[in-house]
Amino acid sequence: MTRRFWTIFLSGLLLTVLTPAIRAEETNNCLTCHQQIEEEDGPAHKFPRDIHYQKGIFCVDCHGGDASLDDMDAVRKVKGYRGAPSHLEVPEFCARCHSDATYMRNHNPSLPTDQLEKYKTSIHGKRLFGEKDTKVANCISCHSVHEIGDAKMPYSSTYPMNIPGTCGKCHADSSYMAPYNIPTDQLDKYTRSVHGKALLVKKDLGAPACNSCHGNHGAAPPGVASLSAVCGNCHALQADLFNASPHEKAFAANNYPMCETCHSNHLIEHPTDSLVGTKPPALCANCHSDDDGTKGFAVAEGSLASIEELVQHRAVADSLLLDAHDKGMMTTDEEFKLREVDQDLIETRTLVHSLDLTKLQPKAQEGLAKADTVKVRSAGLIDEYYYRRKGLGLATLFITIAAIGLYLKIRKLR
Repeated sequence: MTRRFWTIFLSGLLLTVLTPAIRAEETNNCLTCHQQIEEEDGPAHKFPRDIHYQKGIFCVDCHGGDASLDDMDAVRKVKGYRGAPSHLEVPEFCARCHSDATYMRNHNPSLPTDQLEKYKTSIHGKRLFGEKDTKVANCISCHSVHEIGDAKMPYSSTYPMNIPGTCGKCHADSSYMAPYNIPTDQLDKYTRSVHGKALLVKKDLGAPACNSCHGNHGAAPPGVASLSAVCGNCHALQADLFNASPHEKAFAANNYPMCETCHSNHLIEHPTDSLVGTKPPALCANCHSDDDGTKGFAVAEGSLASIEELVQHRAVADSLLLDAHDKGMMTTDEEFKLREVDQDLIETRTLVHSLDLTKLQPKAQEGLAKADTVKVRSAGLIDEYYYRRKGLGLATLFITIAAIGLYLKIRKLR
């Protein structure tokens, strides 16, 4: 039974691997002919890297015709021949398969089948179908044509690290985008942002790219009211704090973009404590003053004061702890306690989004108490080090005197 199982299993595996190659070799005159007449970087030479080819889907499955024929005129006369679709026809051309749940279940059941419907709701789709605008992106603009790769493959145009460049092909081209009167510096700003550096420099594939905020097939610019929801997909705690804060209603009343007002959109920089408070480059002073009739100015000053106090206490504790560690003292407990201080500092900074000192200051006080504990313990370890050193010195002196006395005694006896 076991031998029979493994025979069937290995035969099936071999058949799965070889079927695309066998089918291509037997029937794909389309590929053979086009590889002969095209340059080395032509579509036919790229196609073996395409996910469709790897899944056993070949030329005739998309373009129709008969791959066993070697005369192009004869191929065109075959019923079902579709050839290359126009720019306007591409979405529905691809959707013949990708919107067919039954068909997709046999090839990749994990893929959604609502891409076309989402695309129709996007800015791209509305302009393509509604205004017949052939400059807007369709399926092949983002996925390429005959070299469509799985998004997990580094060569794919939809691989996370490649997405900014994929979108930037159009959106960073000022001449191409001129008719739309929208900025073309998004890619440049993104690459300099904390998100761009995380993705493109640190190669963190979980970092947000264009589609993380704008969507994929239903791509659209986030609205003013939806920004906190968009950012909240990743920054959930900050979004919850903001939505419960006085800023939420004030921003909505004044039609201010939520997160973007303070953090910008594409050029999001790593936030620092200097952004809080009432002195430049603090952002709070852009809207608040000490006589504006709100608590904003006082909250900004109080928030910064609490954060700076915790930072200072943490620095002193860290300095003493490092000194104790360098002196060879056992500092494991103090190191764990300092990590708790770091967590309290992170939470205190996060609570800035609440605009509520009754929430921020107690958390800062928790951190201060722990930092002071580390400071006292570390100072105690340093004192213990010197006490031990002094005791060792005295013991060494006593032993030395005793040894000299013993030596003199022995010499006298001799």
